[in-house]
Amino acid sequence: MITLILILLIGSALVYLAQDNLTPVTLHLGSTVVTDLPLFYVITGSLLAGLVLAYLFYLIHSVFVGFTLRRKDHTIKKTKNEIAELTKRIHKLEIENAELRADSGTGASADKNAM
Repeated sequence: MITLILILLIGSALVYLAQDNLTPVTLHLGSTVVTDLPLFYVITGSLLAGLVLAYLFYLIHSVFVGFTLRRKDHTIKKTKNEIAELTKRIHKLEIENAELRADSGTGASADKNAM
């Protein structure tokens, strides 16, 4: 429904521009010259060219943002793997520590400040 309303509003604006801007103009595009072109076509063409250019800039920006997010996701994944490996290593060291305590027969640490 909103799309239909927007189309109607844009169409109304274009009709209003067409009524008031029928003056023929000469358009110079490099070496090409177009004569007796209604000013309405020049205005509409400029508007469409600006919209297309803005959309292209948006697409280029979106691609760069996508690459940035992909790089950050890769870094997060790498860090999570490193955390998992360090957790495994801590677990192995705790098991080894428990075995060493059991072998020494004391069961408790001789250091009063140890955890």
